[in-house]
Amino acid sequence: MLARLAPRPRAQQAAGMLREVFESLPGDFAFRLWDGTDLRIGSAEPRFTVVIKTAETFSRLVRDPSPLNFAEAYVESAIDIEGDLYAAMAVADAVEALALSPWRRARMLASSWRRGR
Repeated sequence: MLARLAPRPRAQQAAGMLREVFESLPGDFAFRLWDGTDLRIGSAEPRFTVVIKTAETFSRLVRDPSPLNFAEAYVESAIDIEGDLYAAMAVADAVEALALSPWRRARMLASSWRRGR
């Protein structure tokens, strides 16, 4: 029942959220969303691509964009990492320094509820 109540953002909306959260990180990488949408972060060719397989996985990662949550999603095969795994780990280290305020997280989740339906 709770899974049906979780927000399901559209891929275009998810791409905007990912850009907002990750564009300040160093490195050149990309995300590929469940519908095939590609989002490049950085100015050069991506060294790796994080493949997010479902909208539900995206929502889970936005709620807690921690390296541990990404690692769990990877182990569960909810995401894949294509390309340079060491470069991905360096970006994961930078994610730890991200300071998403509770307000910013709540705003992003509320946006998922409004537009994702």
